[in-house]
Amino acid sequence: MFHHFVVWLSNTVGQWGYPGIVMLIALESSFFPFPSEVVIPPAAYLAASGKMNVGMVIFCGTVGSLLGAVFNYWIALKFGRPFFEKYGRYLLVSHQSLEKADHFFERHGHISTIIGRLLPGIRQYISLPAGLAHMGVFTFCVATALGAGLWVLVLAGLGFWFGRNEQLVLQNLQWVTLMLVAGCSVIVFFYWRKWRSRSRRIQGNRNSL
Repeated sequence: MFHHFVVWLSNTVGQWGYPGIVMLIALESSFFPFPSEVVIPPAAYLAASGKMNVGMVIFCGTVGSLLGAVFNYWIALKFGRPFFEKYGRYLLVSHQSLEKADHFFERHGHISTIIGRLLPGIRQYISLPAGLAHMGVFTFCVATALGAGLWVLVLAGLGFWFGRNEQLVLQNLQWVTLMLVAGCSVIVFFYWRKWRSRSRRIQGNRNSL
C-alpha cells in the first residue's frame, strides 16, 4: 500500500513540479496529517535522476513548511488567544498561564521553534503555542525556516541516495530521527545551562546594586 502511494506521489510531484512540493509540504505543516517523509524523498530521487534540481526541492520544501506553519500560527493568534482569554478559566487555563507562555516564547521562542520543527509529533503543532503566545512574526519565521530547512535537507539527502528503495529510506529515517532527538536533547541541555548561568549572573548584579 505504501509502495503504491509513494509511486503515485512521485508521479504527482513529477507532474506538478516545484509548486506541487510547496503545496504538499504546506499541507503537511498545517493540520493535515500528510507526512513530509513521503513527499521530499521521492522529489529528491527525481533530482538524483536528473528530472529536478535538488536545491530547488529543498528550497520549495522549506517554503512549503514555512507557509503551513504560518497558517497554524495565524489560526492560533487570530482565534486561539481570544478563545482562551474568554473561556480559558473553564478549561483550567488562567490569564496568568497565558502571560507565562508569553514570557517563555519571548525568551525562548526561537530555540523552541527550531527544535520543535525537528521532532516527530511536534513539528506540525509548535506553531500553535507560538501564535497563542504572540511570538514575534519575524523571529517565528526565521526559526521555522531554519528548523524546517534542516529537516527537509535530511529528507532530501535520504531520497537522493536511497530514493529508489523506500524501505531503505524509512529504515535510515528512523536512525536519523533518533539522532536528531538525541542532538536536540543535548542542545536543550546546554541552552538551559547557559540561560540559567546568565540568569544567576544578572540576578547577582542586581543584588550587588
